Amino acid sequence: MTITSDWGRWWAREELFGSGVEGVSLWFLGVTGWAVRTPETTLFVDPYFSTERDREYVARMPPVPMEPGWAEACDAVFCTHDHRDHFWPPSFGPLLDRDGAAVHAPAACYENHDVSAVADEDREVVEPGDSYEVGDLTVHVRGGRDPDADGSVTYVLEHEAGTIFHGGDNRPCEAFEAVGEAFDVDVGMLSYGTSARLRQDGEVVRRKLYNDAQDVVDAANMVGIERLVPTHWRRWRSIQADPGALAKAATTFEYPRVVEEVEVGDRLRLDRPGVEVPTYLDE
Repeated sequence: MTITSDWGRWWAREELFGSGVEGVSLWFLGVTGWAVRTPETTLFVDPYFSTERDREYVARMPPVPMEPGWAEACDAVFCTHDHRDHFWPPSFGPLLDRDGAAVHAPAACYENHDVSAVADEDREVVEPGDSYEVGDLTVHVRGGRDPDADGSVTYVLEHEAGTIFHGGDNRPCEAFEAVGEAFDVDVGMLSYGTSARLRQDGEVVRRKLYNDAQDVVDAANMVGIERLVPTHWRRWRSIQADPGALAKAATTFEYPRVVEEVEVGDRLRLDRPGVEVPTYLDE
């Protein structure tokens, strides 16, 4: 399968890998995908660069910012669950060619996809409770609840500069409360979406697909997310939501204290709240 970037090579070259990093920086790749860099380490969480889809009317909205083969560094890939827009070998496979990286994912990911092109030694099965040292980052695997997935996990990334929670497509559950008790989370990503009418097996059905606004607020308070970044809300052409509703829904709750809307290619610095303007232009 061929992956073609909408932006050419400039963003990967000038912004993602051309920018200096102090502490921890994160770049949004679309859907729930992130590139995370420190001065020592580069890892990817849920990278998805494909435009392929299994329903004609459900199309990718965000641009494809880069081709995975253009990555100049990758120490590890972490995937939350087996859905194709979170675990897709053509998207993460080329990343594993760098620096002896491996993909870390629940067992169902390897069972439900053709991973024959991924070497055995590059596949790591994760379970809640596992922890991995990746350069100067510690990645903790924690539980989740995604009723549409065959097994799903969340990740907590720890660095001396702060702590990040990646919730994948998971919904409020006891595992979120356990994360909130164990970690002081600075930035957290949660999937936000809507219910939709879909055609399944020749019939039109209504399904709740992701967290609605109240789910997101409940999850943020379970985890204790100070700075919330909603994701997935602009993934599909026909299934979208308004992130502006989240701040209003959270008015009477302790968390989140900041709701930060990101576009593909945006950079977040863990120690500097606010979306950063790309730095690839000449002064």
